[in-house]
This record gives sequence, C-alpha cells and structure tokens, in this order.
Amino acid sequence: QVQLVESGGGLVQAGGSLRLSCAASGHTFSSAAMGWFRQAPGKEREFVASISWSGGNTVHADSVKGRFSISRDNTKNTVYLQMNSLKPEDTAVYYCAQSTSPFWRRQVNGYTYWGQGTQVTVSS
Repeated sequence: QVQLVESGGGLVQAGGSLRLSCAASGHTFSSAAMGWFRQAPGKEREFVASISWSGGNTVHADSVKGRFSISRDNTKNTVYLQMNSLKPEDTAVYYCAQSTSPFWRRQVNGYTYWGQGTQVTVSS
C-alpha cells in the first residue's frame, strides 16, 4: 500500500518562498508519475504540477508557471514543489498524489493515491 506524507507548508508573506516535500512509501514510486494539487476553501481541487516517472517531463498550471517548480528524487522516494514569488491567491491546502501511470497527468482522476495535505497560507 502506498502512503504519501506531505511537509513544508506554513505561513509566508507575499513574495516569499516555500518548498513542499512529499515522501512516499512502497516500491512503486520510481515508476509512477507524481502530482501536486491544491484546494482553497469553497473551491474545487485544482491541478498545480505533475512530473513523469523519470523526472524528464514536467507540466505546470498556467497560474503557477514560472513561479513553481516540481522535481523528484527517486533515490529518496520524494517529490518536491518549490514555490517562489508566492501570492495570497496561492493560499490553499496542497496535496501530493501518485498515479499508476508513468506519465504526467493533469486530472484529479488520473491519480490513485493521495496524501493528507499541507496548509500553505500567504499573507498580503
């Protein structure tokens, strides 16, 4: 069974940076695409970024492109989300997810396993 544990969230001022980490258990991490999603109060869960099994291909939502960057370390079973130039509208609970596919996915239903989420709050 796959378990995902996010860390690195917190409170930061606008313009600041945070780095989220997601540690995965199990033996399927290195062959699976990984994704980050976020959900603000009263809104649907939305796609942030995804990375292929090897890390060779990534995709980012237009709203975070140029500010956020997804990466992975298969030797540590960990995926990261570097968030720079944070804005108040980035405030949300951020979720890590693992797909059964090796290729990046944008859709929520493209992922089978989900973490519990970590809160990111950006103050103005």
